[in-house]
Amino acid sequence: MNRERAAALGREPHGSSDDPDLLDFSANANPEVPEGVERVYRAAFETARTYPPEPPEAFRAAAAEYVGCEPESVVPTPGGLAAIRAAVALAVDDGDTALLPAPSFGEYAREVRLQGGEPAFVDAERILDADPSGHALAVVCTPNNPTGTGYDREALLSFAARCRAADTVLLVDEAFLGFTERESLAGTEGVVVARALTKLFGLPGIRSGFAVGVGDLGAALRGARRAWNLSAPALATGEYCLRQDAFVRETRERVRRERERLRAALTDAGYAVAPSEAPFLLLDVGDRDVDRVIERARERGVAVRDARTFRGLDSHVRVAVRRPAENDRLLAALDAGDGKGGGDGAGGGDGNGGADAGV
Repeated sequence: MNRERAAALGREPHGSSDDPDLLDFSANANPEVPEGVERVYRAAFETARTYPPEPPEAFRAAAAEYVGCEPESVVPTPGGLAAIRAAVALAVDDGDTALLPAPSFGEYAREVRLQGGEPAFVDAERILDADPSGHALAVVCTPNNPTGTGYDREALLSFAARCRAADTVLLVDEAFLGFTERESLAGTEGVVVARALTKLFGLPGIRSGFAVGVGDLGAALRGARRAWNLSAPALATGEYCLRQDAFVRETRERVRRERERLRAALTDAGYAVAPSEAPFLLLDVGDRDVDRVIERARERGVAVRDARTFRGLDSHVRVAVRRPAENDRLLAALDAGDGKGGGDGAGGGDGNGGADAGV
């Protein structure tokens, strides 16, 4: 990594609001956390008085079971972005190009540029049809952020095969895959899978995630990993969350139900809403002024994500899918309902509860 290049790169814009008076729909972390996770976090204090186990076998076993791979293929990382950086750093050298989806997560391009590479952008809807030949790296985000597009597993495997034939590393960002029933690509030759516990388990401040790689690629990821790169609380809470199957099932059902309700109401209100498999929706505001939509929502106590910061979007906002009563407040803030559609059903809430941060 070049010092001058790193100093010249700015930060990527992200969602999340620190204003306690706003209900945050600009971030996309689960507003719920698994029951018992705070107890696990507090209990980890005693283990934090010594170095964490190296390698952290219990965490690796839980992660492997969660995504369906061998434990030795799991490389623990402090969040999904650290897994992305590790993959990019191993694949991209000065002068290389990387095939990236757009619109998508802005950190991919930033990480490529940090390594001296140059992004080659492809429409996110057609990324699996692109030719990976000549590129050091290709990236797929599934479901894609901010569009919510989920990619068929067989199509992904076919693209992975073409990447292997072209000697192109494929990075598959599965930060939101846990909200779906789709199977992970973890353990596929030539593929690095990046996973985060941030989104599904509502714990963005406990930086916990992992990469998965096999063969020479997996060996390189393991060799590049710093010792003790996750704290004892991050390992303990991560291992615990990865085993909470009932929480995952309940979250998926709530998000599915509320996402469809929000999409129908917002469409009726005149927004063009992209189909989504993720815990968020991308809205084209049409003839409305984007700044005014965002400002009006804030005046009504709601923060939405200005999606114009994503490449290729100029009339869009992104909104998270939260609890039913909170989603009613979003609809009211966007003039898309009377704020009474979801009621106070299971998982309902009445304010700013839950962890909020993300992209």
